[in-house]
Amino acid sequence: MAINRHDQREVLEEAEANAIGTEYLRADLLPSSSAAKTKDLLNQYLDLRILFYSKQPHEVVINIRQQTDELQEALWNEVLPQARTHNTPMMMLVVSGMNDVLNAQGFVQAAWWNRIPNTAWTLMGAIAICASLLIGFGARNFKKNVGLFIIFPFVIAISFFLIADIDSPRGGVIRIQPKNLITLKESLKTHLPAAIQRP
Repeated sequence: MAINRHDQREVLEEAEANAIGTEYLRADLLPSSSAAKTKDLLNQYLDLRILFYSKQPHEVVINIRQQTDELQEALWNEVLPQARTHNTPMMMLVVSGMNDVLNAQGFVQAAWWNRIPNTAWTLMGAIAICASLLIGFGARNFKKNVGLFIIFPFVIAISFFLIADIDSPRGGVIRIQPKNLITLKESLKTHLPAAIQRP
């Protein structure tokens, strides 16, 4: 269950990077001034999405979400007037691409909220307790099975640790790395005019 959720988060990170990269290219279909503004906003948005994947305090995460909402509104407001005045198939591509960018963030956020439910944790805990009781019941032959009494609790603890760690996308040892978003950022740096490049 935890591994499937982890894999889903990685797939959605890749999809989000593809959506942003595609929209960055489609922005060239806009009038020059609007294209430059849209690309600048997408560049800022990309920085924010990379920051989203890093380990941050709860207050910073809330701030990232607020900034993300503001940038999404700014991006949509940049393409909407052009779509209304230039109702062409090419403009529809730009609008569709922007819609994909906004949707991708929503899918990622939903996947990060989709954690192992408490009922599943309760069930796993109950199974571990029952298994430990059964092992304890067999303690009459403790000298013959000393290895089992030592190894079994260790294996249970490691298993629970790994499940909890994989199920925590922002904390822990095993985290989702925004490799595709970072690669896209490096790629865009070679295409951005010096005037709008950001550190």
